[in-house]
Amino acid sequence: MSEPRRLLAALTVLLLYLGFCALVMLRARRRHRRSVAPEDAAPALLVAHASQTGFAEELAWRSAELLRTAALPVRVEALGALSSDSLAVAGRALFVVSTTGEGDAPDSAARFLRRVMAGTPDLSRLGFGILALGDRSYARYCAFGRSLDAWLRQCGATPLFDRVEVDDGEEGALRHWQHHLGRLAGTTELPDWEAPHFDAWRLVERRLLNPGSQGGPAFHLALEPIAGAPRWCAGDIAEIGPRNAAEAVAGFLHRLGLGSAEGFEDRLLPQEPEAIAALAGLPPAELRRRLPPLPHREYSIASLPEDGRLELLVRQVRRPDGRLGLGSGWLTAHAPLGGAIALRVRTNRSFHPPEPGRPLILIGNGTGLAGLRAHLRARRAAGQRRNWLLFGERSRGCDFFHRTEIEACCAEGSLQRLDLAFSRDQAERIHVQHRLREAAEELRRWVDEGAAIYVCGSLEGMAGDVQAALADILGTAALKALTDSGRYRRDVY
Repeated sequence: MSEPRRLLAALTVLLLYLGFCALVMLRARRRHRRSVAPEDAAPALLVAHASQTGFAEELAWRSAELLRTAALPVRVEALGALSSDSLAVAGRALFVVSTTGEGDAPDSAARFLRRVMAGTPDLSRLGFGILALGDRSYARYCAFGRSLDAWLRQCGATPLFDRVEVDDGEEGALRHWQHHLGRLAGTTELPDWEAPHFDAWRLVERRLLNPGSQGGPAFHLALEPIAGAPRWCAGDIAEIGPRNAAEAVAGFLHRLGLGSAEGFEDRLLPQEPEAIAALAGLPPAELRRRLPPLPHREYSIASLPEDGRLELLVRQVRRPDGRLGLGSGWLTAHAPLGGAIALRVRTNRSFHPPEPGRPLILIGNGTGLAGLRAHLRARRAAGQRRNWLLFGERSRGCDFFHRTEIEACCAEGSLQRLDLAFSRDQAERIHVQHRLREAAEELRRWVDEGAAIYVCGSLEGMAGDVQAALADILGTAALKALTDSGRYRRDVY
């Protein structure tokens, strides 16, 4: 090769290299700009990641992007880059962390362990959530996520929701995380990252449980599988794939600029893109590209496979503008009896039954009775009679859900103690945490005899107040020991 050609080749390689470096720097700068909220914006929610293979970091960025679709300011940081001071002023933080080896933190978190977790800074102004990645084939499953959770609580931070643990990338747990992201963003419309595969079920019963109630209508729903039914366990979750009511479809088409919102008020249309595509005049493949899948909805299962059908207890929700909620509206108002429901069962190991022979204390309010009912039915079928239920709602006359069944359990002895808290039946508002405090001595006796405590119901209000009452009655250290041993479990939403 001649000298001029060698110089030209060298210059070409140099320019290509400089262009590549500029591209890398530009992408890094863009990512950095995306991770920092404008100075005049609301305080950004912190999403911190600690990853060994890159999966936790990927999920952290996907979480941030999902929250940004709801106009929530977010910043993303590596856990190792954080300090005690930055956490103390963060306001709200989400931690997406993996566990490596036999329960170790990722290498990228070593600095955080050494400089931050070695102390106990005041994090009383921090609200946090944790997505812990792990693999159940290892003895110390999700160990770093669990130790981070315990340390944050020790420093006074408040959990925004219970820790979500993911076994080897399990899709159901990741969808549950997305469910919590939607609640943080104040919207129920965040799309799933990936549309789950649903089975076909038939809605065979819909019964209003609380006519005349001061609260929202609550319905008992029963579904039967159209094909073979999956097995499930008390504590497991039903994921529902809602379909669009007519006004929702028309509005969606209108927002896409694909059609008018008029003329569909009295019709119901399925969620499947083929039906909507026919209205839009688009090929289904094109509509799928432009139309994200509807987010799923989660409900505690209130029955057992042996009952022959899957039962739910669903509160009808209305949005601020008066429209029905996506999932509850579909199940309680729009879906026709006998019609098909898209449903899949998600295993929820963190709320599975205790070992046989252990006394069980069930605490909940409102539609949280669904998850407790499944446990009570399982215990009753197994001949386990040491059961205690504490349940709260508005009024005995309207809101004592499944009253006949519960009173029958008391009469036959499969429910040894029942404490009820109907908040509107007297001048003073009485809730389940007040009943717990009244029964403090009995509660300590049951726990000393090995009882497990299961809580199901609303995260805001009830769950925190119950936990505070339990900590006062049993002691913070004892409650932590119950949590670590699996004797204190929650399914709260």
